[in-house]
Amino acid sequence: MLVVKNLSPSEFLDGYKNDPDAVLIDVRTAEENREKRIPNSLNIDIYSPSFQKEILELDREKSYYLYCRSGSRSFHAGLFMGQNGFTKIYNLDSGIMGWRFETEKG
Repeated sequence: MLVVKNLSPSEFLDGYKNDPDAVLIDVRTAEENREKRIPNSLNIDIYSPSFQKEILELDREKSYYLYCRSGSRSFHAGLFMGQNGFTKIYNLDSGIMGWRFETEKG
């Protein structure tokens, strides 16, 4: 069973806007996050030494909507989450490169 569900940008937007348990996570670096990000997203850098610790402190009952630049890092972050008891994991399949909705500078 695939734990991480890949979503198109419009499915991703609909998903987190309509899910009361949604948590939006940007797994890119802080520098990438400052340049452009989806509003209301947490930045938990997958390359950070504290990444696993920060992820494991999250509530496993919530739904997690992950994104990065192209969809690869966030997919791998989602696999790590799935291996650690998270069950509602959604990945922006195109990353922020394919995102045509609202963004902001961090």
